[in-house]
Amino acid sequence: MVQQSTTVRRLRRLIPVLVVVALLIVLFASGLHREISFETLKAHHAELSAFVEGNLVLAVVVYVLAYAFLTGISFPAASLVTLLGGFLFGWVLGTVLTVVAATAGATAVFLVARTSIGEALWERVKPFAGRMEEGFRDGEFNYLLFLRLLPVFPFWVVNLLPAFLGVKTRMYVMTTFIGIIPGTTVYNVIGDGLSEVFETGAEFSLENAVSTEIVVGLAGLAVIALLPVVVRKIRARRQDSG
Repeated sequence: MVQQSTTVRRLRRLIPVLVVVALLIVLFASGLHREISFETLKAHHAELSAFVEGNLVLAVVVYVLAYAFLTGISFPAASLVTLLGGFLFGWVLGTVLTVVAATAGATAVFLVARTSIGEALWERVKPFAGRMEEGFRDGEFNYLLFLRLLPVFPFWVVNLLPAFLGVKTRMYVMTTFIGIIPGTTVYNVIGDGLSEVFETGAEFSLENAVSTEIVVGLAGLAVIALLPVVVRKIRARRQDSG
């Protein structure tokens, strides 16, 4: 009876994960991943702009909820939807809305992962990753900022990893909110300039828009975020050797 009760509790914990997987399957089966594209935005940019102009509040609500939902199920369309924010609302408001929505969606992923599979997974990997957790906790804030700022790691990976390392929700939300501001601003500024691209008929690609200088700049911010950890480790080694 006790074993059966334990099994039921474990299955209940997996329900959120199963829901996310089911939603992803439904969205991919519906072909939505093909509809969310630059070509679609280009084809309907006039209608979208007109809708926002006449229904700003509704457009803001729909955008925030849709972005949070897509982030919450780890749908691979964040870059384009972020561009959409800048295009529809301008880069300032677009950045604010996107940061809020992305933080909410990422937090949902974090909570689902931590409550559903985080504890069980951590118990399995703890013998091998225990030292990693200890080092991570020594500079938790800086490590999390580093992961958010460095434009290398996929967003969904950075959403999940802290859940398996015992990061507190408050710390996760704070570092996510702060850490995604620079990258989100860059994408919204690019999105804000899409109107001119559409009007002139110029060719556009996200790869060309996000220049090497931008990537290097974001990587530089990530390195700066990690500097306090490096300094603490150097001081600790000097004290130990002294």
